[in-house]
Amino acid sequence: MITIFNVLGLGGTFDHLHEGHKLLIRTALEFSRKIVIGLISDSLLNNKKFASKLEKYEIRKKKIVEFIAGISDPNRVEIIELKDPFGPPIYEEKYEAIVVSQETYSNALKINELRLKKGFKPLIIIVIPILKDKFEHKISSTSIRKNMI
Repeated sequence: MITIFNVLGLGGTFDHLHEGHKLLIRTALEFSRKIVIGLISDSLLNNKKFASKLEKYEIRKKKIVEFIAGISDPNRVEIIELKDPFGPPIYEEKYEAIVVSQETYSNALKINELRLKKGFKPLIIIVIPILKDKFEHKISSTSIRKNMI
C-alpha cells in the first residue's frame, strides 16, 4: 500500500457499481489512510439519463460497502450523502487529494478553485482512465441503465 495521504475524497452516483467505480475506490484506498466517498443523494439525480432505472441511495451505498469489505478494512472508509455537487472538500480543509475519472476532472478543478477562494490548499488530483468493455465502448452507469430498457 502506498498511502501518501491522510484524507482523500471521491464522489459520484455509483449507480450499478461497475469496474470504473471499483477502480476509483481501489485507487483511493491505495493512496490514502482514510477515504471519504460522497455518494450523491437521490434528490440530485432527477435529471440523469434513464432516471427510472437508477438504483436508490441505500442500494448504491450497500453495494459500495460490500465491495470495500471484500478488499480492505471498512473502517478506513466513510460514506456521506452528497446534497450538492462538490461535497465536503470545499468546506473542510483536511482533504489532501481527490480521485476522479477523466470525465469528472473538470469538477476537481472547480473544487480546487472553490478551495483556493477559502484559503485552503488545492487538492492533489489523481485521474483514472475511462474503462472500456470488450467492444471498446465506455463502461458507464448510463449505458448500463440504457441497456435495461
